Amino acid sequence: MEALLVAALPAGLDPWAALGLMAVSFLASLLTAAMGLGGGLLMVAAMAGVLPPAALIPVHGVVQLGSNLGRAVLFRHHARRGIFVWFALGAVIGISIGAAVAVNMPRSTLLTIVAVFVLVTTWAPQLGSRPVPEKGFVAVGAVTAFVTMFVGATGPFLAPFLAPERLGDRRATIGTLAGCMSLKHGLKIAAFTVAGFAYLPWLPFAAAMIVTGFLGTLAGRAVVVRLPERGFRIGFRLLLTALALRILWQALAQP
Repeated sequence: MEALLVAALPAGLDPWAALGLMAVSFLASLLTAAMGLGGGLLMVAAMAGVLPPAALIPVHGVVQLGSNLGRAVLFRHHARRGIFVWFALGAVIGISIGAAVAVNMPRSTLLTIVAVFVLVTTWAPQLGSRPVPEKGFVAVGAVTAFVTMFVGATGPFLAPFLAPERLGDRRATIGTLAGCMSLKHGLKIAAFTVAGFAYLPWLPFAAAMIVTGFLGTLAGRAVVVRLPERGFRIGFRLLLTALALRILWQALAQP
């Protein structure tokens, strides 16, 4: 069994570490099903401690595309298409600029950016719901797409602009956010493919993480509603903080 697992994994990826990331994918999707956000952030924080830096953001993009695409399809009738179109225009610009920079980034720099991003997103005060006209989503798309080339999980940056208070319906928020995130991850995958990243060796591993993530989504619907919300959120923040500090230590330990 172990030999079969090793054969399906990219060279250098420890089988037990891979199984651990599959478990994290389950947990991350469970968290997202409960809170709407946070799963992608947990996923990139965990993957940063295991995957080679050159593979971190590209592989995370594949996993998150699979996670977001299902929600985008399910809530497609509620999504705000006008917002999506303007966001897409900006996202193409942001991805194009970010791709030129991200592929040449040193390991220590990338790990530091990920760690700081996780800490700030976890503990900084929530952004207020900012009313943005549809055309303004060109700028939102450009900035968040540029950032996603470095940190992967930018849902917490985008979500305040798509708050239910602005869109008027929770399903519209879920559908529009999932659609925008799917687009960003798809563009990111294309950009890294053009830049020369070899996705093929990583596809079985990414597919397994998508499957465990889907199972986590199903479990989240049934289980998370029964957990105390305050304790859940505190535990989630502490877990992310521990992961971020570990990543930062790895960055500082680089020569």
